[in-house]
Amino acid sequence: MSKPAVKPTASAPLKIAASPINTKTNRAKKAGTKAKVSTAPIKNRPSAEIKKTLHPRNAHLHGYDFPALINALPKLKTFVRPTAYGALSIDFADPQAVKTLNTALLKHHYGIEFWDIPAGALCPPIPGRVDYLHYVADLLAEGDKSCAMDNVRVLDIGTGANGIYPILGSQVYGWQFVATDINADSLNNVQRIIELNPPLQGRLHLRLQSNEKAVFKGIIQTEERFELTLCNPPFHASMAEANEGTKRKVNNLQLNRRSAVKTATTLNFGGQAAELWCQGGERQFLATMISESQAFAEQCLWFTSLVSKKENLKPCYQALAQLKVDTVKTIEMQQGNKITRVLAWSFQSADKRKIWRGERLSR
Repeated sequence: MSKPAVKPTASAPLKIAASPINTKTNRAKKAGTKAKVSTAPIKNRPSAEIKKTLHPRNAHLHGYDFPALINALPKLKTFVRPTAYGALSIDFADPQAVKTLNTALLKHHYGIEFWDIPAGALCPPIPGRVDYLHYVADLLAEGDKSCAMDNVRVLDIGTGANGIYPILGSQVYGWQFVATDINADSLNNVQRIIELNPPLQGRLHLRLQSNEKAVFKGIIQTEERFELTLCNPPFHASMAEANEGTKRKVNNLQLNRRSAVKTATTLNFGGQAAELWCQGGERQFLATMISESQAFAEQCLWFTSLVSKKENLKPCYQALAQLKVDTVKTIEMQQGNKITRVLAWSFQSADKRKIWRGERLSR
């Protein structure tokens, strides 16, 4: 197995590292903005860190280097145009432009030679997705410098057709992944990406979730262990609600561009049914995830999930308190005007987490 592209430096839980590590995928200088860390007690209480810029280890911290990206993928040049302010950019309302940008980013920064998604599939924003990974890496390390990131096993719930978290996590940290989805076609597309990228082979394993109402049940096997679980839950409770969300994005994009957006069908936001909505929406999905996590309390060190809607945090905290979860943390990340939250919880005490790292992740 090839070595991971990045060897992270462990940092204190949920604090920005003093300086970014020197890696192939990130040679950016130290970020000037510091995060605010809650002083509330950690045990059985959510603590929040508000991140106004990308993580210091994020390769995209200072924006897109379009000349370098075009050099990696000449096809991207077709979509790059100067903005009114003289900077280079693409039309983010053009799905082909966004997909081509993603392909170039994955090739230039992460060594992925082939990446593609079916028409209509969710096209993820790579800078925000890799930010999630950097912050849960800090969470996992908890300041333990002996923590070997390339020994980590991760469960990705709902990987979709893009497989973005396993791709990024395996290339940045050398993590081993089990990626799941309820859509067999989505998993087939991820399998094709794996087959056409030798660095991914042996690191990504796919499992079909046959029960649409389950999250961990039927996936986590007896005696199996994971250091982390990841998830980007469906946002909406119905297709109608998802369509309304798309319209709002159209309006916001139109305001940002100060020019007309032709039709909703030209949006890059994409997303198949399972990627965008489920019965009960994000709140119900999170409730199911939290409820099921108790059965696997000894098999997973940290459970984590993105939470798109702030109002969904309170019921999550209440559910976690009822389960007597040992530690709950919340990280708020901001990319542009979008705020995304990572909710993380562990049934293991700090001492048990230390023992786990010593037994499974020591160098």
